[in-house]
Amino acid sequence: MTRIDVIDNHGQFTHLEKRALRDMGVDVDLVDNDTPPEGIDADGLVLSGGPDIDRIGNCPEYLDLDIPVFGICLGMQIIADELGGTVGPGDYGGYADVTVDITDADDPLVGSLAPETRVWASHADEVKDVPDGFERTGKSDICGVEAMSDTDRRLFGVQWHPEVAHTERGEEVFENFVALCE
Repeated sequence: MTRIDVIDNHGQFTHLEKRALRDMGVDVDLVDNDTPPEGIDADGLVLSGGPDIDRIGNCPEYLDLDIPVFGICLGMQIIADELGGTVGPGDYGGYADVTVDITDADDPLVGSLAPETRVWASHADEVKDVPDGFERTGKSDICGVEAMSDTDRRLFGVQWHPEVAHTERGEEVFENFVALCE
């Protein structure tokens, strides 16, 4: 059975990420972000959202575990910031219902959502420039990088929250990530 750990970055929806995976039949645990990398025994990781990039624990070290990593909101920003991208304040700010244009229909995480999808996203902070090796895979009218992927390193991220009911086809994003971990 596929095992995925959800790394807890103190976000308000983290428990919903675990529940979404559990409801799909995945062996899933919620793991504190201070867990040493050698304490991670999973086929993939979800870096949860959260309120503060200064409270991310060992998340940067998890990127070197050679397993698929899926960053959600702050989780995506951690990946970008750690690997040389740029993160900054969003022009829009708080949560909003957003239409995301999928810019890579072949992307293994979000490509199946093409040409567009409706999501619930926070834009207090956002990825401004993707790191080297990444492709922007989604954008919107209010955010230039709604999703990104580095398929060679199996690192993926979305600005939105696929775990909440307001996001259309959120379960499909989790299904796509589980397939990447199998």
